Amino acid sequence: MPTVDVYNLNRQKVGTADLDAEIFDVEVREHLFHAAVRAQLAYKRTGSAKVKERWEIRGSQRKMWKQKGTGRARQGSRKAPHWSGGGVVFGPRPRTFQVKVNKKTRRAALLAALSRRNQEGKLVVIDDMTLDAIRTKRMAGVVQAFESKSTLFCDVPNDKAHLSTRNLSSAHFVPVGQLNVYDVLRHETLLISKAAVDALQERMG
Repeated sequence: MPTVDVYNLNRQKVGTADLDAEIFDVEVREHLFHAAVRAQLAYKRTGSAKVKERWEIRGSQRKMWKQKGTGRARQGSRKAPHWSGGGVVFGPRPRTFQVKVNKKTRRAALLAALSRRNQEGKLVVIDDMTLDAIRTKRMAGVVQAFESKSTLFCDVPNDKAHLSTRNLSSAHFVPVGQLNVYDVLRHETLLISKAAVDALQERMG
């Protein structure tokens, strides 16, 4: 069972905490990251891109000119793809990009991501993320105190912390119930509250 230091938002050590080894110290299998992140990013795609094919172009299907005798190349409908304003050949159509990933795979990928950050020393447990008011400057100071290029804050639902980080390009807040592989991997440091650790261990244990 790994033991980590617990800090406050000013990076002052206030104690230690024991983490569940089955969540924060599992074998890191990187192929799980690929499967989980690919599925997550694909899910965000709307798949609504669409162009008009030949049969959808408005207008007459009258032959442009007679077949022979004009000296010009033979032509059919103005809706043909080689005409300006004609239909598009093999263009995008509405579709779904969703990729199926088993529930056990998604769970294993999240545990591996959390273990990776813990093994790197980039998982920091915070005793309390409660703020007196919505202050972006306060959260910017926290990021600077922990000397992180990009920081992911994770806590139980905390509107003040959420609103205080949304204007920071180097930080992001996610409730523990929405913690995911992509956000963990794309941020250098994970700052997670003790309450979020307890909730995570209860849910995943």
